[in-house]
Amino acid sequence: MKKLSLLLSVAALSLTPALAHAVVRTETGAAESAAGASETYRLNVPVEKDMATTAVRLEVPKGLTITRFQVTPGFVRTVKTDDAGLVTEITWTGTIAPMEYARFFFQARNPEAAGDVSWNVYQTYADGSVVAWDGVDPQTPASKTTVK
Repeated sequence: MKKLSLLLSVAALSLTPALAHAVVRTETGAAESAAGASETYRLNVPVEKDMATTAVRLEVPKGLTITRFQVTPGFVRTVKTDDAGLVTEITWTGTIAPMEYARFFFQARNPEAAGDVSWNVYQTYADGSVVAWDGVDPQTPASKTTVK
């Protein structure tokens, strides 16, 4: 009976949409990091439709400074910068097939002040539709990191 209960719990969790969205965490999977620290982050992007994802765009939160990227085979990375040369947006173009996910790693320096940073991610599918993981719609929340 315990096994059945556990299986039903796992099945219910797997159907919860909030668990399968674009998420930014530290390399170790934490949702928090130290103020002013250099950190390796990973953006995890699952495909939630029956078609491929063709592009992933990440807006860099204010106060966070991107310092370098890990190469992601099969993807072309483009960056936008501001007048000071700081990265403000990253787009990875490539293919993530249905039932797959991709991870994009990058290093950054956290803001000096404590608080939450919000990561807006825009996932483009093969049909041109875009899912905005920016919290405007409660069904597509933005990922957050707590800077302590």
